[in-house]
Amino acid sequence: MKTPSISDFKRYSFDKKCNVVTSNSNYLMQREFPKGKAYLYHAQSFYIEVVYSSEYRKILMINAFEDYRHLNLYVDMISLADLSL
Repeated sequence: MKTPSISDFKRYSFDKKCNVVTSNSNYLMQREFPKGKAYLYHAQSFYIEVVYSSEYRKILMINAFEDYRHLNLYVDMISLADLSL
């Protein structure tokens, strides 16, 4: 499966979005919040955030975005110490 454009991805069904996440994207990192986690993936020209609820034990949302400002929620979790420079 070829990686879709962001506009195509947003029109996909939930199951098809899950297929793109698992087969056509790269996991980057996760962030935690009180009742769940958000997993960040990169799919060629856009990012995908998968929001999981530990309370309901299911994925609540799959969001695609191109605007780098949405990455600000993850910036504080990046450490340059891990690069072994």
